[in-house]
Amino acid sequence: MTTRAYGKINLGLRILRKRSDGYHDIETVFHQIDLFDELSFRLHESDILLTSTNPQLPADNSNLCVKAAQLLRDLTGVQEGVEVHLKKNIPMGAGLGGGSADAAATLLTLTRLWNLELSPEELHTLAANLGSDVPFFLLGNTAYATSRGEQLEPMTLRFPYWIVLVAPPVHVSTAWAYKMLRRDEHTVPPAGFKSVLLEHAHDNQLLSQTLTNDFEQAVFEIHPKIREIKDAMLNEGADVALMSGSGSAVFALTKSEALAGRLASRFDQAGRVFLTKPFFSTTDS
Repeated sequence: MTTRAYGKINLGLRILRKRSDGYHDIETVFHQIDLFDELSFRLHESDILLTSTNPQLPADNSNLCVKAAQLLRDLTGVQEGVEVHLKKNIPMGAGLGGGSADAAATLLTLTRLWNLELSPEELHTLAANLGSDVPFFLLGNTAYATSRGEQLEPMTLRFPYWIVLVAPPVHVSTAWAYKMLRRDEHTVPPAGFKSVLLEHAHDNQLLSQTLTNDFEQAVFEIHPKIREIKDAMLNEGADVALMSGSGSAVFALTKSEALAGRLASRFDQAGRVFLTKPFFSTTDS
């Protein structure tokens, strides 16, 4: 079996408070983009084996795909193994959810390949054990996320923007970004990303004021090149520019196809550049 694992951007990211369990409550909107890894699966007699096109990607038990396969075996008692080959296209350490998307794709594909009968609730629990944003990739499209990011409300979003994504050659650790944020247990108010996107998606000025990312200040201080990309996007005329997740990728939103093309060319030397066409509903074909 072969499948695609699509990445995401965060249409706003608010860190509300640090929890007593060490995690953080957040508010964000996950939005799937047309950038994907490709995974191939082949049955193996007993072992879980992973190969990848990226030599920097670990292939041992620390890899989320391997962890996902092992969690499924532990839960169901299945004895079969699998060989997984991962063609890595989503940049690592860029805030685009590549590892989490791969893990979710592994859960979904092995459920079919191993002929397992698992409920959506069981899959969600397994995904949440792998990472806070892994449950989103079981659903895809667009979702409003709260708690650690695993509490999801699917959204049908009319979103008339081209997305120009720039991933500079900088790896940002999410754990490091949370540590630098130093958010205590005092709760800050949510920003209301969901209502603004659902009711005012065409109002680019309101979006630019509302869609913020709490990680930006800390990340920009250590990696000023990322700030420079965001500032340049806005100076070139982007309606919105924002870092995704804990970085390092930055995306621009524009309603103009011509400007999207110019932005893609403008940042060709700054890192890997990706362009996603607009769509008007996550249920459209």
